[in-house]
Amino acid sequence: MPELPEVETIKRELEKAVLGKKITGVIINNPKVIKEPEKKEFVKGLTSATIKNILRKGKLLIFELSSGKSLAIHLRMTGQLIYPGNAKNSRVSFKLSDGKLLDFNDSRLLGELRLLNDWQSLKFIKELGPEPFDLTADKFKPMFAGKKSKIKPLLMDQTFISGVGNLYAAEALFRARIHPGRPASTLTDKEKEALFKEIKDILKKAIHYKGSSVDQYVQLSGDPGDYVKYHKVYDREGKPCRICRTPIKRISLGGRGTYFCPRCQK
Repeated sequence: MPELPEVETIKRELEKAVLGKKITGVIINNPKVIKEPEKKEFVKGLTSATIKNILRKGKLLIFELSSGKSLAIHLRMTGQLIYPGNAKNSRVSFKLSDGKLLDFNDSRLLGELRLLNDWQSLKFIKELGPEPFDLTADKFKPMFAGKKSKIKPLLMDQTFISGVGNLYAAEALFRARIHPGRPASTLTDKEKEALFKEIKDILKKAIHYKGSSVDQYVQLSGDPGDYVKYHKVYDREGKPCRICRTPIKRISLGGRGTYFCPRCQK
């Protein structure tokens, strides 16, 4: 699933490509990804609206429109936004005033499109935890109080901290030398500070390299993100740790595959 760096990359590229343009029509090839309102109202509500602002909240993209409504896009596991598109593989395509298409592709139909009167009232938004870049170490450390879960699933919990998912949680824990199965309550203040620093550093670097193209994530242009070559543990099961040469292991935590070095991470 695209995480904060991937969605932020797409958001920045969308600002350059489509901001200020009018949506002149909508092509719907599969309405399953449209969660609200129904198809006819979705098209009517978007047609002739100008894209006034583009926001990212956690892993969610929001197009604020001249009509006062907002288009919320959640890519989920396999969603893609492509510009300029061709509507051949899209589930929904947006016709723009420059004569080009913005395609929403989604091979597994897991993504979600919503046309909303008030995006801030969306349940997903209300439940989001703080973003890493909105925190300081002093604010991050007290967030662990009363947390009984293991550290890796906790970092992936969007109500705890938003934007961090499976990939960057694994990478941050490796760099902070913390075992992903550690109970969150056992982390010392020093370990929390190290983890917080690594989370922010990794997210910044991943944004710089346009994200990690694992699964089906691509940039707005369709090109892959380039951060994969900097991964230390993610998707490297059996390969030598880049620090100690111990083979990277994969276990399941919280129903997700988790990669770590059994020697470096304690």
